[in-house]
Order: sequence, then C-alpha cells, then structure tokens
Amino acid sequence: MLKPLKKAVMPVAGLGTRFLPATKALAKEMLPVVDKPLIQYAVEEARAAGIEQFCFITGRGKTAIVEHFDVAYELERTLAERNKEKELAALRAQAVEPGNITTVRQQVPMGLGHAIWCARSFIGDDPFAILLPDDLMQCEVSCTKQLADAYRETGGNVVAIEEVPRDKVNRYGVIDIKEDKGKLVSVKGLVEKPPVDQAPSNLTIIGRYVLMPEVIGFLAAMEKGAGGEVQLTDGMAKLIPTQPFHGLRYEGRRFDCGDKVGYLEAQIAFALARPDLAEAVKAFLPRYT
Repeated sequence: MLKPLKKAVMPVAGLGTRFLPATKALAKEMLPVVDKPLIQYAVEEARAAGIEQFCFITGRGKTAIVEHFDVAYELERTLAERNKEKELAALRAQAVEPGNITTVRQQVPMGLGHAIWCARSFIGDDPFAILLPDDLMQCEVSCTKQLADAYRETGGNVVAIEEVPRDKVNRYGVIDIKEDKGKLVSVKGLVEKPPVDQAPSNLTIIGRYVLMPEVIGFLAAMEKGAGGEVQLTDGMAKLIPTQPFHGLRYEGRRFDCGDKVGYLEAQIAFALARPDLAEAVKAFLPRYT
C-alpha cells in the first residue's frame, strides 16, 4: 500500500552570504517577499499538498524561523484589543499544529545530501517532501501538491524539473532521460553540476522533491561528490535501479530568491498578483523603465 505523504524537510542552515549585510543577524529564509517571509511561502505550499509535519534543518542564528511559527500571545492580545481582525487572522492562519515542527542542527556544512541525512530520525520509514525555500514558487496549484499527485500516480520518487539554457546546466542537477512522456519524464540517471559538454540533457532539478526513505541509506555513506560535498543528487541516483523515478514538468513559475535579481523579480511578481497592491505597483513601475 502506498503511504500517504505527510512529512516535509526544509534545509535552512545556509548563511545567506549573497545577501549580506541584510543576513548578518537575520536568517535568509526570513527575508520577506511583499509581506511574508520565504519560509512561510514554503510551509503554506507544503500544507496545500496535505503535509502536516515539518522538519527544519537549521544552523546557528536560525531561531527566528521557529519563533515565526510559534504563538505570539502578547501580539495577538494587542491586535485583538485594537480590533485588528485582519492582521490577527493572518497571524493565526500561519500557525502549525502543536508538535508538528521539528528542528535538527546541521553542525557542519557538508552539502544538501548531508542536511537531508540529518533529518533521518524525523523521516523514518515514510516518504517525504523536500522544499528549498530559496526557490519561491508561483503556481495556481501548489508545486508540492503537483508532486504529491504525481507520487500517487507513479508510486515512487518525483522531482520538479525545468528546462534551462544549455550553457547553464553546470549549475544544477541534470536528469538523463529514459522516456519523455510530456508532463512526466522517466529518469534513467542523474548528474550533479556536469560540465556543459557532458550534460545528458537540459532538464534540471529545482528545489522540490518527493523521495522515498531509502535515500537515507545511500546518503549515510557520506560519499563526497561535486564541490567536495555530500550531494543529494548522488543519493537519488542510486534509487533509480530499484524504484520508480520521474521528473515532473510542473505548472507555474520559479523565482530564485537566493539571487538578488531573482529576489527582486519575485517582489514585483507577487505584488502584481495581489489585488490590494497590483494597481499601485503598475502605476509606479513605468518610472523605473
């Protein structure tokens, strides 16, 4: 019987050096897009897919992430006293059920594969999603829900994929295609950050995954791959001979909020999607073009 997808792992231990000095004392995942931090967008996306339990892989100075999802009694009381019902509702909507957030420290930055391995006790024997908050998704149907639906269809591992220009494939994990079925692509191999002239395709993995727990056993070997780090892509590749593995051409748009230009573009795109902000944003944009 196919197990339900109820768990999500979110690696948030990075230092955010590309956004210094803003991230000197603030976790990069707490950087806001319009009026919500990146981590909240990721949690909301996962909850839209039916996920109930969350594990944040943290590092030093990341306590604000957990506090963001805690109950702020004094703030809520003040909002209630001032009849700020809209603001109070927004706060309460972000709350996660008690006991459904776990944090694990990644003491040493050894790569994404190592970060996921750190969550092994949380994952146990269950399928799980991975969401990288730097990748902010704008989709009519939650990207993670699209993956969850594909998981229920294929019964195995599913990763979100998108095409990139050939000269940029060396920045990503790249899939080797077994069969291209359009929306779903059957995968026969994965390569992390290959040289441009050796990439098997230009279909690349973005920061959304649904994986089977067996990947933890492969990551436990701590084999170092590209960049001298434990790469998640290498662990996933070892699942392919024995489990279904597919790439999903998701419907929507990704913003790379680990990059300054991508982050700024996300601000505009998400503001334009807001009925309360769109007209005002459209009015001022021409001044800067």
